[in-house]
Amino acid sequence: MDNDFGNNDADGTSDGTGPDGHRRRPRYSGTHPRKFDEKYKELNPRIDPETVAKVMASGKTPAGMHRSIMVAEVIAALEPRPGEVAVDATLGWGGHAREIIPLLLPGGRLLGLDCDPLELPKTEERLRAAGFGPGRFDAFRTNFSGLSRALSEFGLAGADCVLADLGLSSMQIDNPARGFSVKFDGPLDMRMNPEKGITAAAWLEKVSPVKLETVLADDSDEPAAADIAQAIAGRRFEGTRALAEVVRKASGARTQEDADLAVRRVFQALRIEVNEEFKALESFLRVLPDCLNPGGRVAIMSFHSGEDRRVKKAFKAGLADGVYSEISDEVIRAGAAERRDNPRSAPAKLRWARRA
Repeated sequence: MDNDFGNNDADGTSDGTGPDGHRRRPRYSGTHPRKFDEKYKELNPRIDPETVAKVMASGKTPAGMHRSIMVAEVIAALEPRPGEVAVDATLGWGGHAREIIPLLLPGGRLLGLDCDPLELPKTEERLRAAGFGPGRFDAFRTNFSGLSRALSEFGLAGADCVLADLGLSSMQIDNPARGFSVKFDGPLDMRMNPEKGITAAAWLEKVSPVKLETVLADDSDEPAAADIAQAIAGRRFEGTRALAEVVRKASGARTQEDADLAVRRVFQALRIEVNEEFKALESFLRVLPDCLNPGGRVAIMSFHSGEDRRVKKAFKAGLADGVYSEISDEVIRAGAAERRDNPRSAPAKLRWARRA
């Protein structure tokens, strides 16, 4: 997606810089633009930093940008130290990584993993611009289940700190072309890696009502799973809003708020299935102990009950087997101030473990 909205005027440059060296505000088509990349000026913070500041001050996340969650709590759980090897297994925007890398210096390094071919190069560029060159920070394209292969690729026997933030990045949610949200209409895609697998539209078209009912119940605890499955299974939906409208009606919700919740639960379940997220998480949890150095720490942030149950179960089993010497007693949540300033932090659940 092109995030540069500057006009290539005769007296200026393509990035909106005039002949006097000052950046102009971007121009838009009409007073009330409808396109996502025009309506949300904060997509290019270099051009309109005032808008970014205003959006963040209102307690919202600027479009195309991600606000990392529970950064202090993650740092406390991982205890990164100079000379250590850390892995951000879900690099995303790079917010957590940017805070962790300086704590590893001198002598340490961070390896960032992400399967998104659209966002990974942007994040790598941001971290390079922040002064983190190769050897301090390296990126590798894979999802978190590829942790062992990534370490091997860089000649690393193990890691001292591993972070996995299982939530979607705001850049993915806010971009209608990715199909994760109904904020704007877009193709029903939902693939973390748009170069791999089938779209949510294709998956939904071939699934049976019985299978879909199970998916909706297991992956998102949808109370109207049976009715919604009957209404949408085996049908072809080209856009996110077309699907959302059918789900709202089929849910039988009495209020708009409840209908919207049903839509979010259905979208969550579809995303999990399209990307085989539970399968990837279970694979990650299996290989994780062997990827941690003795005394190594891991922190995993989940965003719904299916993820948290799997993490909790794996950590408890590892503690009982002596694989882990210590695990978090209770789930850690964002504080009241963070939940107020960044509502997307509200469902986050953080758990940690320490390798024996």
